[in-house]
Amino acid sequence: MKMDFSTILNQKRDTIIDLWIGAVFEDQQIEATNELTFNAVRDSLPRVLQSLADMLADSELENFETIDEASLEHGLIRAEQGFEPAEIAREYRLLRSVIFEELETDLVQASPRDVLWATRLINTVVDEAIARCFDSYTQSRMEELDKLRTQMQLTNQELTRLVRASHDNMSKLTHELKTPLTSIIGYADLFLRQQQQPSLKESYAHLESIERVLRSGRLLLRLINDTLQLQQSDGQIKLKIVTITPIDLIQSVIEIVEPLIRDKGLDLRVDCDRAPKTVQTDPLRLQQIITNLLSNAIRYTESGYISISTETLNDNRWSIAVSDSGIGIAQAEQKYIFEPYYRIHHGPTTATDQGTGLGLAIVSQLVELMQGEIVLSSFVEQGSTFTVILPIEHQRPEPAQLE
Repeated sequence: MKMDFSTILNQKRDTIIDLWIGAVFEDQQIEATNELTFNAVRDSLPRVLQSLADMLADSELENFETIDEASLEHGLIRAEQGFEPAEIAREYRLLRSVIFEELETDLVQASPRDVLWATRLINTVVDEAIARCFDSYTQSRMEELDKLRTQMQLTNQELTRLVRASHDNMSKLTHELKTPLTSIIGYADLFLRQQQQPSLKESYAHLESIERVLRSGRLLLRLINDTLQLQQSDGQIKLKIVTITPIDLIQSVIEIVEPLIRDKGLDLRVDCDRAPKTVQTDPLRLQQIITNLLSNAIRYTESGYISISTETLNDNRWSIAVSDSGIGIAQAEQKYIFEPYYRIHHGPTTATDQGTGLGLAIVSQLVELMQGEIVLSSFVEQGSTFTVILPIEHQRPEPAQLE
């Protein structure tokens, strides 16, 4: 008669869990447990073991649905808890070891055929659990990486102006950014090359590459945000006027900020059908203006929509309007909103979410530099609309002074 390993495993489940958690806490190479409680480490392990027991009962090697679901959840939890890939691999190795130690007396009493079947199934299921756990863990890390990349792209618009600080500050900034930026480029390139030839054996290398990119990205983002707080001297900007298609430039900016809009569950509305076919402008400065206005709208809108629209006006002019359904700006604050480092003092955003107070100041200075004007219409709890009016044909592309 075939031995019922499913029932045996269920009977010993609590013992296996306790022994496994004890082994994880004792393993000096799993440092993530230093900041976690017993229950936090235990998390979804009972589901993984229950899935294993169910598979032993069904005797179906290809039915991985239950183990996949439990292991995917396990991977997400470990990502949130800050586990490294190697630490997850070690905890699953300890789990496999504890399972076989607890089943040893039962395996000895079983027939050789049953032993081979149970051993094969347990190993197969644990391997599948590891693979699915790494899948969800990697996905979670990749999503974090995407958010970091988007944040850095947005912050770079403000950084472009601030790097014109004094030579001493610029030298220090270059030195501080060199190491993490080199690391990001190197490990991102390594990961891409590895991704072209995926295999199970390369999973550890992939995950470690992602972790290094994330660590370097977090460091670089902190350095950039710290730099934005520095006081900057006056700087000169020379416009580079070329003829562009404004709709194409606006679309490129939308692609940058769209993940942030999607992450907050906002509705994006785009109406650029009335834009001029071509305009003469500085594309980099125009991109800075639109990016800062959109990122500012996203930051102060918790629900509803973000919209961008364009229109061809009379007198060789055209307009770009960025609207939102956010917290709005009080009438008393509107006269200060374009001053450097000024931030709105009401609304649901936290201090860390409010930005540096430089975005709108940069927009105002760039609009003036590009011979345009900016108009604000806003009411508290009803949203805001920033309308930038620019010439279609730029008249004087001479150097100008930003104040």
